[in-house]
Amino acid sequence: MKKTVITAQNAPAAVGPYSHAVMAGDVLFTSGQLGLDPATGELKEGVEAQTTQALENLKAVLEAAGLSMKNVVKTVVFLDNMGDFAAVNAIYATYFEGDTPARSCVQVAALPKGGLVEIEAVAVRED
Repeated sequence: MKKTVITAQNAPAAVGPYSHAVMAGDVLFTSGQLGLDPATGELKEGVEAQTTQALENLKAVLEAAGLSMKNVVKTVVFLDNMGDFAAVNAIYATYFEGDTPARSCVQVAALPKGGLVEIEAVAVRED
């Protein structure tokens, strides 16, 4: 099985020693995406803005691999505060229409850079 590292020019630089994503065969594993503005490297203000930006960053990583949100089969959403669940869901739902991917959502003690939300995904290239 071929393994390919994916680097997305339109996503923020990694904040640690990891790749934006790795394609293993026809399966893409993304690193978690925060609500960082790719131009400034700074977090957007508030959970709604961070959720939108995290999903835009995820979309950029998928596109760098030649995929789209329609290829996503599983996501994991990490929240700083489970009280933001409904707000995140409202935005998340606009990015995944029709058959939505499987998903886990967990509250964590903290996220890098003080983020409020982080989203990772697994996507599959279709024939």
